[in-house]
Amino acid sequence: MAETLISPGVLAREQDQSQITARPVQAGAAIIGPTVLGPVMRPTLITSYSEYLATFGGEIEIGDDEFSYFTSISAFNYFQGGGNTLLVTRVVSGSFIPAVSTPIFNNNESGDIPEGTNLLASVISSPDNGAAGAFNDLGDSSAGSGTKLNITRTKGDELLAATNLDVTNGGSNLVGGPFTVGITGSISGTTGATAQVTIDGVSGEVASVVIDAVGNEGYVVGDTFTIPSGSIGGQAVPVGTDAVFTVLNDNINTLTTAVVSTGSGAGYSIGDTITVPAANLGGASGTDLVVKLVDADITDQVAFTLETLSAGALMNSDSAESAKGALADGTSQNLRYEITNPDTDSGTFSLLVRRGDDNTKSKRVLETYTGLSLDPKSSGYIARVIGDQTTELRDETTSEPYLQITGNFPNSSRYIRVKSVNAKTPNYLDNDGEAKAKYTGSIPVAGSGSFKGAEGTIDPNTAKEMYENAGKLAGATQGLEDTNYTAAINLLANKDDFRYNVISVPGLNSLDHAGTINQLNSVVSSRGDAIAVIDLLPYGKTIANAVAGAKAIDSSYAAAYWPWCQISDPSTGQLAWVPASTLIPGVYASNDATAEAWFAPAGINRGGLGSVRQAERKLTQSNRDTLYVGKVNPLATFPGRGVVVFGQKTLQTQASALDRVNVRRLLIALKNFISQVADNLVFEQNTAATRNNFLGQVNPYLESVQQRQGLFAFKVIMDDSNNTPDVIDRNELIGQIFVQPTKTAEFIYLDFNILPTGATFPA
Repeated sequence: MAETLISPGVLAREQDQSQITARPVQAGAAIIGPTVLGPVMRPTLITSYSEYLATFGGEIEIGDDEFSYFTSISAFNYFQGGGNTLLVTRVVSGSFIPAVSTPIFNNNESGDIPEGTNLLASVISSPDNGAAGAFNDLGDSSAGSGTKLNITRTKGDELLAATNLDVTNGGSNLVGGPFTVGITGSISGTTGATAQVTIDGVSGEVASVVIDAVGNEGYVVGDTFTIPSGSIGGQAVPVGTDAVFTVLNDNINTLTTAVVSTGSGAGYSIGDTITVPAANLGGASGTDLVVKLVDADITDQVAFTLETLSAGALMNSDSAESAKGALADGTSQNLRYEITNPDTDSGTFSLLVRRGDDNTKSKRVLETYTGLSLDPKSSGYIARVIGDQTTELRDETTSEPYLQITGNFPNSSRYIRVKSVNAKTPNYLDNDGEAKAKYTGSIPVAGSGSFKGAEGTIDPNTAKEMYENAGKLAGATQGLEDTNYTAAINLLANKDDFRYNVISVPGLNSLDHAGTINQLNSVVSSRGDAIAVIDLLPYGKTIANAVAGAKAIDSSYAAAYWPWCQISDPSTGQLAWVPASTLIPGVYASNDATAEAWFAPAGINRGGLGSVRQAERKLTQSNRDTLYVGKVNPLATFPGRGVVVFGQKTLQTQASALDRVNVRRLLIALKNFISQVADNLVFEQNTAATRNNFLGQVNPYLESVQQRQGLFAFKVIMDDSNNTPDVIDRNELIGQIFVQPTKTAEFIYLDFNILPTGATFPA
């Protein structure tokens, strides 16, 4: 159809201005607290409760009993309410490290040993080559013909010593001096040993002298010891300079490198024997040394190492295996691995990540990776497929900690990462597509293994006591200290790396942990894009306590709810008392799923707490009035309705629109979107086109918010009026956004007027 009129007529055209720019990156909730499993101090994005359980675990087992952390209960309620993303940061007390895999051996039991690898040799003959002592089994060689083998010979623990200092004293230490003091024979490697000392120039001056009587450990190569000058020689010695000696190896233990073979064009194989001529063994004559290759370092070398993402001793599964293939220390919370389908033709293999409590006949496979390779140039390279990145917390004790990333490939596994690859096979196939012989022995052996070496234990008994006693322990934080949260809170101050719109630290409260709660409030206020749901009190306190706690905090970026509630633990099924902060993020998520962030997350329609059995206290109207005036949002109990969030005040003291949660969350949503639009304009030309680009995205968005009952009215100004020439010359771009937030109907007055019969109703 023509878009212009050539002859008289009417042209109806459409201009669709209803498009809404793609939604910005959406932020969900953040939670900080102890968990059973998981990476420590690494904020991890979780998208479902099942993923949370797989990553951080559910209940803690103590004997036959079970209980849960508030962190897990909060995660359940958040996803149950419709939440999409949850940023979980695990905090612990003490040092926690992950577990690593037991050795994953290469399959090199036969065939040529690749050139450049190391050999192990077992002595067949122990020759007499003019000096006593047994030859060690360990040799070291590259594997090509004509290579060299470093051989050592053991002669007990005997050591030699050399003097570092002549004994002098103005030339008159001994008659005929100055003299050089030396050691003959050897010294034993024990403390308090004796040495045969000679003094140069004095015939027959040899004496046994105690060289050291301090300490309990024996001497080792490189140690120094002192013989006092008064103890030297067999006669009275004037005061002079002490003799200082350094412990050296016995010369017979250090042999020259020997050529072990020159007659073979191929590399050595397992089972080969090697003869080392006696003349090469450091002695004048004697019998040749014969050794047999029983293994190669590449066989005992770990092909690659896996590491659990979760830290703590619970991850250790290394233990004896039963006849059915079960690990004695395997549990549902730790892991084991299995190598399957090793193929030397293609250089590939498969890896299974299994639950620690399975067995050979009943495998519980968590993840499967096929077509893996040790070739770093292959798309199936194990580190590339599984991931090898890890993070280390830096500047932990400062106000700006950060995570330092090491490794090249992001982790795709929920459970493990590749810590190292020790037997790489670059370009495994030659130009004919055939496997190179030097790499065929690098493919790992089929079989299963476990994980070990993890450290760090939680304090389940303290956590259990708090769980069972409804948090009545003064200052208790589920087995932690409130200071354990400090670095995590500071880490989440980084709004570039970590996005969230609501944050909670269930288990902490402002009465017992005021400093940490204030730190959290400071962080969200500085970020300006999130609201903190905080608890004011432990279990068992009064309304007056709650109001007093709220009075001490003044922030529109924080909200408090009271009292505690009893729920059925989703992991254990037991009844447990929990603080409000474990429930409210789920209410926010449900509110956003059924309405919008700028609707009040309160009331019968959007504030119901269906999972709550009962509140710690049933609040009367008078109780609710006192709490609401005191900036505390009541969790009220209504017959037939259960427990309901019946307030939406922030902790801001001054009366304004921002003393309401829905308005604060509206501003957070607006700033989130508009800031992301503005991010794309940084370093763009400061021209009308750039400003119109901004207006073209922001105005339609605000119109949609207005249509969705978030705003009464708005206006955006970004033109010549506020971007004058002097502003432009300062490389600034100014935009002004004016909004009139909608208000909620919190106080509803219903006037019932009784009129006499025949009265006229008012217009």
